[in-house]
Amino acid sequence: MRVMGLDVGDKYIGVAISDELRLTAQGIKTIKSEGCIEALKENIKEYEVGSIIVGLPRMLNGSLGIQGEKVLKFIEDLKASLGLPTFLWDERLSTIAAQRSLIEAGKGRKKRKGLKDKVSAVIILQGYLDSINR
Repeated sequence: MRVMGLDVGDKYIGVAISDELRLTAQGIKTIKSEGCIEALKENIKEYEVGSIIVGLPRMLNGSLGIQGEKVLKFIEDLKASLGLPTFLWDERLSTIAAQRSLIEAGKGRKKRKGLKDKVSAVIILQGYLDSINR
């Protein structure tokens, strides 16, 4: 079964899916955070997802900030609604890495804004996949 990676923000959630062999991550969409459970359920069914990796934003010193606390609350709701194994992945600097890769790809500011969350989800999921495949 595939793994779903999520980059959770206040307004949007970036969604990525692994291939069946769990080697690579592909970004599939960005969805609105509000009312996202139904959209996630559809993707879980469509892609036959068996587990979920959620990026946990930490401060550079490793502590949790306000956004980290929000993500922990989101994960509780996610587990209760979906019933899938859900794991945390340290996502420090994933948004910066996503921005940098989009700039290097020549994407303009407007285009970057729409892709940033999805690319961040890919970075989070790929980091997890790399760690389990070592």
